[in-house]
Amino acid sequence: MTERAGYLQGIADTDITWQALNFTRGNATLDVAVPVLTVAQMDALSARIKQASRDVLKAMTVSEIVDVIDRAIARLLDRNDPCRRKCEALLPLVTGYDAEMVRLGLTGYLKTFRKPELQKFIAEDFANPKILDEFQPAPKGGFTKAIGPDLLVHVWAGNVPGLPLWSMVAGLLVKAGSIGKLPSGEPLFAGWFAQLLTEVEPRLADCLAVVWWKGGDAVRETALLKQADTVIAYGGNESLSDLRQRIPVTTRYLPHGHKVSFGLVSRAALDTRKAPGVAQQAAYDVVRYDQQGCYSPHLFFVERGGRVSPREFTNYVAHALAGFETKYPRRALSIAEAGGIAAWRDSAETEALSHPEMTVIAGADGAWCAVYSEDTATLNPSGLNRTIRIVAIDSLDEVAPVIAPFRSFLQTVGIAAAPAELHRLSGVLGAAGVTRICALGSMSAPEAGWHHDGRFNLLDLVSMVEIEHSAEAAAEAFAPYTD
Repeated sequence: MTERAGYLQGIADTDITWQALNFTRGNATLDVAVPVLTVAQMDALSARIKQASRDVLKAMTVSEIVDVIDRAIARLLDRNDPCRRKCEALLPLVTGYDAEMVRLGLTGYLKTFRKPELQKFIAEDFANPKILDEFQPAPKGGFTKAIGPDLLVHVWAGNVPGLPLWSMVAGLLVKAGSIGKLPSGEPLFAGWFAQLLTEVEPRLADCLAVVWWKGGDAVRETALLKQADTVIAYGGNESLSDLRQRIPVTTRYLPHGHKVSFGLVSRAALDTRKAPGVAQQAAYDVVRYDQQGCYSPHLFFVERGGRVSPREFTNYVAHALAGFETKYPRRALSIAEAGGIAAWRDSAETEALSHPEMTVIAGADGAWCAVYSEDTATLNPSGLNRTIRIVAIDSLDEVAPVIAPFRSFLQTVGIAAAPAELHRLSGVLGAAGVTRICALGSMSAPEAGWHHDGRFNLLDLVSMVEIEHSAEAAAEAFAPYTD
């Protein structure tokens, strides 16, 4: 079976070189043909999209763009729509994730891009959304307008299905023409969404493109980066650093690299009635997409002093992980991933030999592993793919000094605590570098308009153009009604 990926308008399929990416899961095989352009084709594509951005997108109102996105998302939420059926059939095959997990995860994810959520998305960054359409009065005097780039280049990662949707939608909302580079790990969704948008609104046909090149192809990558006004990229810190070297100094660069997230469980959540449910939520954060997102937890700090001890809480989490493995089996791992888990587990078991308080609990088939520890000295990363460390701690107030050395890598904290404690700890966590605090069970599902890594989704993409009061006042002298 072969599926053609990407989205290109104005270039005949016969003029494109197609590279085949092979995916095999069990007895099913899929070949995905991805488009590889020459440097000349990339330059011509960039010029066409810049022009369409100026002629089409920037002539539309934000409300019109929101309506287009909402209609496209509505189709993806319709399980009878051909595109949605293709998502449910092929994304599990490409990513290896359990089909039911993909189906439910995709529905929850897509709902954050419906019209009411998009309006929140915009309102998070712009008190007056009309500033994206026309000059608006500025509090200091004069007028201001927000203008998006003519060409926004996206370099996507493929660790989570549908990840490109965040930056694609952000680009549309600021009226930027977009060219995205498909991730080899999940090369389908971005092209499908681009095609769906143009079916809903044909005027957008030349405003978007989705292409591919092999990682490390500096010639093609550099050619596109030179054309970009803004570049937004996801991936490992090393690859993002290499990318920075090829981006002109005058081009805005917005990288999103590796982050570390974790959870906090207060003694207030640890009685015999509440603790099992909290453990279920914590385990779900571990299971969903096998900890491949930057918002997935690496460990949980669990406070002593509740009716359920941290060790007992570890047992609850292990039981929940076992249940989820039956419901949503872990994807098949690569040799490198399996080796990483084995090394992580071996390290924990070796550590337990000299620390008898430690406990290592693993599934019979090695599909998950929970480690109980009382070592609070550092923020130890997990082995990923359903491996988690649960650390007993006397007080959650002791967490801040532990995480402080990792400030630049911190992102999400899932927390189970009483209201007053939640707000007090949030202030401390924010000061330490954490940028997102949510409920356990929601770590891998950010709300619409969340400030990714503490930054602005839309404001970081635009330039502000100001008409100063002096220009406004001086213009009065040249008005036809002036005596």
